[in-house]
Amino acid sequence: MCDQTFLVNVFGSCDKCFKQRALRPVFKKSQQLSYCSPCAEIMATDGLHENETLASLKSEAESLKGKLEEERAKLHDVELHQVAERVEALGQFVMKTRRTLKGHGNKVLCMDWCKDKRRIVSSSQDGKVIVWDSFTTNKEHAVTMPCTWVMACAYAPSGCAIACGGLDNKCSVYPLTFDKNENMAAKKKSVAMHTNYLSACSFTNSDMQILTASGDGTCALWDVESGQLLQSFHGHGADVLCLDLAPSETGNTFVSGGCDKKAMVWDMRSGQCVQAFETHESDINSVRYYPSGDAFASGSDDATCRLYDLRADREVAIYSKESIIFGASSVDFSLSGRLLFAGYNDYTINVWDVLKGSRVSILFGHENRVSTLRVSPDGTAFCSGSWDHTLRAQPQALLLEVALPGLEPSDRPGPSAPVNLRGRARTTCKTTCSGIKMGPVSQKLPKPAFQSTLFK
Repeated sequence: MCDQTFLVNVFGSCDKCFKQRALRPVFKKSQQLSYCSPCAEIMATDGLHENETLASLKSEAESLKGKLEEERAKLHDVELHQVAERVEALGQFVMKTRRTLKGHGNKVLCMDWCKDKRRIVSSSQDGKVIVWDSFTTNKEHAVTMPCTWVMACAYAPSGCAIACGGLDNKCSVYPLTFDKNENMAAKKKSVAMHTNYLSACSFTNSDMQILTASGDGTCALWDVESGQLLQSFHGHGADVLCLDLAPSETGNTFVSGGCDKKAMVWDMRSGQCVQAFETHESDINSVRYYPSGDAFASGSDDATCRLYDLRADREVAIYSKESIIFGASSVDFSLSGRLLFAGYNDYTINVWDVLKGSRVSILFGHENRVSTLRVSPDGTAFCSGSWDHTLRAQPQALLLEVALPGLEPSDRPGPSAPVNLRGRARTTCKTTCSGIKMGPVSQKLPKPAFQSTLFK
């Protein structure tokens, strides 16, 4: 997303010619070096055979890509929406705002849910990171970062720490305690260091490792305790804007997207790209795994969301309409995977039927672009963060929004699965420029649906 893309020039001594020039990172046998542009071009031609040129190699690579696409097309025998024709259509549903968490003084850029399904961490252009109780709307913790544009934040799986970063090029981890008067900044641990801004971060399945993505075109896996780089991932040709970890306790893969229009699947053990998809026509702002881990969705500035099946190794669905001309900034699936929520730069959230490819609902309320959106771990709510410059004139500025999507039976607690919904079933969360709104869902579902007792 161009609004979050920044160019940083580093000047210093070139590791090859030792002259003081503008430097660029170059990786040679997994070792990062700083070369000036002339030396980098010379290195790129090292090892070429006779009569070989960079242009001829690029032409050969494009030819091989074309042959791969032809082989993929041979297996493309049916469309997803054709297979789903016999699937029953979804009923209409309405989502309303219930809570507003006020506190940020500028644009909300990122947010994440805690595993307890109650707490939320959000980061903003005002340089603050806030931990919220989404039930009571109270602020439990607040951290002021040394820079503005805190683009990334994440909750640790244990709920005992948060990570964040942005234009400081670092990923910092803050432990959380019950003592709200404790100085969190004093316990800050700088874990990751990139050569450009931090665009995304996510803990793995433990608090001990964290994945980061950066504007330097790389992703990296770090050890939280020592700050050591465990693995680096090189392959993107431009800024990496987003990443998502595979939803498995033993998952060793993650997907990333960036300004090079590519979505790439990586093996964390080897550091290699195992699959790549290049069908978008503009920057990829968001990627999210399907709940089963067999597919993932992406949202792009080309105003489309797309679904990729990892087993079929191809794109299987495009979610778009001619009336949608603004980019998609964030995507996430419902717990069952039947619905895809997508936030757009036209201030709306579109809800798509994943199987049929049709739009089933549009959610309004934000006064500026929707920058981030996440479904809660138990699927009973979702939270979206937004930019809203009009907040400077009105009290409702940055609005985080949580709503309760009553979707597939697997998404909702039913009579056979009693759940203590005291407060939870009626709380959800929404974001514009100064807070977080929460609201219940009024559903129009066929009888005998249990929502008559659930939402009373």
